[in-house]
Amino acid sequence: MMMMMMIVVVLVVLVVLVEVVVVVVVVVVVVEVVVVVAVVVVVVVVVVLVVVEVVVVVEVVVVVVVVVVVVVVVVV
Repeated sequence: MMMMMMIVVVLVVLVVLVEVVVVVVVVVVVVEVVVVVAVVVVVVVVVVLVVVEVVVVVEVVVVVVVVVVVVVVVVV
């Protein structure tokens, strides 16, 4: 009878350990997904900032060209 109790206790401990391992694996997977989402968000933000900078540079170039054309037209 004592042997059966020991076997049951060992099996319960093994089941609990397996459940703990499963929970740890699930937590690690969730953390990895959160990290991947964070990296994607950072990449999108960087791309948006680069596009905004390019637009600003193009606007500055257009303004400079317009000013040069106006000055040339006024001088000539």
